[in-house]
Amino acid sequence: MLTPAEAEEQIARHLPCLPIESLPVNQCAGGVLRENIYAERDHPPFDRVAMDGVALDSASVTAGRRQFRIQAAQGAGDPPLKLASPAHCIEIMTGAMLPIGCDAVVPVEKLSIVDGYATLQPEVMVSRGLSIHARSSDLRQGTLLLSTGTRLEAPDVATAAGAGMARLRVSQQPAFMVISTGNELVEPGDPMEAWQVRRSNAYGLVAGLRRRGFLRVADDHLRDDVDAMTARLREHLQSYEVLILSGGVSMGRFDFVPTALAACGVKQIFHKVSQRPGKPLWFGMAPNGTMVFALPGNPVSTLVCLARYVIPAIDRAMGLTDLQGGEKIALAAPVTHNVPLTGFMPVTTETDEWGRCWARTVSNNGSGDFRGPGRHPRVCGIATPAPILTRRVSSPACIAGNHERNRPTRSQSAGPARRPLRDLRISVMDRCNFRCPYCMPRERFHEHYAFLKTAERCRSRRSCGSRGCSCRWA
Repeated sequence: MLTPAEAEEQIARHLPCLPIESLPVNQCAGGVLRENIYAERDHPPFDRVAMDGVALDSASVTAGRRQFRIQAAQGAGDPPLKLASPAHCIEIMTGAMLPIGCDAVVPVEKLSIVDGYATLQPEVMVSRGLSIHARSSDLRQGTLLLSTGTRLEAPDVATAAGAGMARLRVSQQPAFMVISTGNELVEPGDPMEAWQVRRSNAYGLVAGLRRRGFLRVADDHLRDDVDAMTARLREHLQSYEVLILSGGVSMGRFDFVPTALAACGVKQIFHKVSQRPGKPLWFGMAPNGTMVFALPGNPVSTLVCLARYVIPAIDRAMGLTDLQGGEKIALAAPVTHNVPLTGFMPVTTETDEWGRCWARTVSNNGSGDFRGPGRHPRVCGIATPAPILTRRVSSPACIAGNHERNRPTRSQSAGPARRPLRDLRISVMDRCNFRCPYCMPRERFHEHYAFLKTAERCRSRRSCGSRGCSCRWA
């Protein structure tokens, strides 16, 4: 049975490269860029005025002049005027090109304007370049702005438009077919019997895909009939780039999905991953390049596999280079995981008074209880058996890490939260001698932080020194 990392590697090895399309720049938000974008010209492209005020020759101020006759006014987008003489100034607006013959701008707040004359306030100092955003001070023409493989967020779209790109080459979004399987499923709003359940997984999968920006998503419901299922799957395999099935993939008598997919010519890459929930995960490739993900039917298993495997795989197939595996976060309390499988457990996150983020596990009733953890739970990945973990967290799921290396050995010192201590720093300053949640579980430290006493510091130093932990006073 594959580990989650091995399963991810197998998926990546068989992914196709999705095609490229050219779209208007205002339709590219959320897409994956498939070309490099370079600066069309210098930025700023000219000496740009940074504040409303008057533009003048700083040398005349240095020579002692404090009052200037206003020659004219120039706004942003106007061609630059030429200064008539050092005794004149030009009223200027933010974003305008610096007038010819001027080298400084005095903000309007530091002026008094009366009868067409601008007088500098007594404390105003004027030097060359004042309130001017110099040409090319941001970047030079031809500078790389956006690299291929970038997911286009709002600032990126603005950058591309600013570089003169009316259209962009981006990865074409794949067409998804989300399929629920099972005779027991009934649509929301339809009458149902006591032995039936609502068809909810498909709606969760569709919502998860659309929340990530995928718009070409359809769904279907197949009953537990292997012949009918095979016929319908053949149709979907010809019409969609990605099939995501929910249910019918385990070892039960009516779990026909692997059989039906094999009958359609889909090559199985793997079936089952060493994890809980989501162990029966199935992945395969059709002869025409369609990707097929068959997910377990329990709601939590379905959504964990979607976030842990399906969405990262599609991002990779679209050419995304910044593939983020998850957010690292410390657990607020000890966790025991004795099952020889990678575990995904629901957690909630909170921030303490010092701005540090913690993950706290919450109880649920198994992979069928997707509401038990609370309204917006996250899922923490935990590697096979590890007693106390501080690892990766993502919403709604993340990659499990290797935690064995973080477990302290018998001869190694460990803090109250069982983190290995390889170096001890004892400080006479308040920032290091507090009892705080970094070193102590939340339920053990006092509400009001207290200094460690001198005897406690000495005892810690002796104890850690005897175990080979270097120790120094600061």
